[in-house]
Amino acid sequence: MKTYTDLLTEIKTLLTSSLPDATRGLREICELLQKELKNYDWVGFYFSDFKTKTLHLRAFAGVPTEHTEIPFGKGICGQVAVSNSNFVVPDVKAQDNYISCGIDIKSEIVIPIFIQGKNIGQIDVDSHSLNTFTPEDEAFLESVCQLITKTYTTIEMIS
Repeated sequence: MKTYTDLLTEIKTLLTSSLPDATRGLREICELLQKELKNYDWVGFYFSDFKTKTLHLRAFAGVPTEHTEIPFGKGICGQVAVSNSNFVVPDVKAQDNYISCGIDIKSEIVIPIFIQGKNIGQIDVDSHSLNTFTPEDEAFLESVCQLITKTYTTIEMIS
């Protein structure tokens, strides 16, 4: 199994080699994380449409979801769009404002992506295991988001 450091190096290479195709780079990150990390059963990137106050699924790896558009404030992803804060959910059944993406999902982590101080999207990871995400996962995913914003330095590059 690859370490987080190995994965970050690989992600940096993926992002650089996929320029200027942001969607391809994001999709390759999703596929890499789902393949290499044991409890990352679904990995996706949602991006904000500020006019309609909705998130739109841009790239993912895992079982397809019907939740390709999420209103700000709804579900875990929608809450992160409003709060601008990480959200780690040890047990999704304990959340009142949860949108189920599948019957097998038991825990979730969502980390916002900031460009020029603005929350433009997020990485969303779902797991079939309860309480699977650690502070190390949270720090790792924050680093993934930072690599994305170092590669795509403006909102226009990623939208």
